[in-house]
Amino acid sequence: MVGIVPQVLGRLVAPYKPDAQKLSPYECGFEAFEDARMKFDVRYYLVAILFILFDLETAFFFPWAVAERELGWTGFLIMLGFVLEFGVGFWYIWKKGALDWE
Repeated sequence: MVGIVPQVLGRLVAPYKPDAQKLSPYECGFEAFEDARMKFDVRYYLVAILFILFDLETAFFFPWAVAERELGWTGFLIMLGFVLEFGVGFWYIWKKGALDWE
């Protein structure tokens, strides 16, 4: 009963008039209401995967920064190795041209 009341009020009170901004392409660059089987450029997926990798990499920095004093030099050296490994991976994808957008 509690979940039904907001839905009914929302349909009665809020008008449904999609404007041009709501129907415009959003982030992916294609019209939202076209054929679902249209082809995508592979680079779009590559950028999405690289974003997830960099996002996860930054997520490892927060717990390390909080516990840095307790970890001491061992934790610092382990994180230094992680950053170096990630930097080598970043350099590799940069040299391969994965970050170039034509």
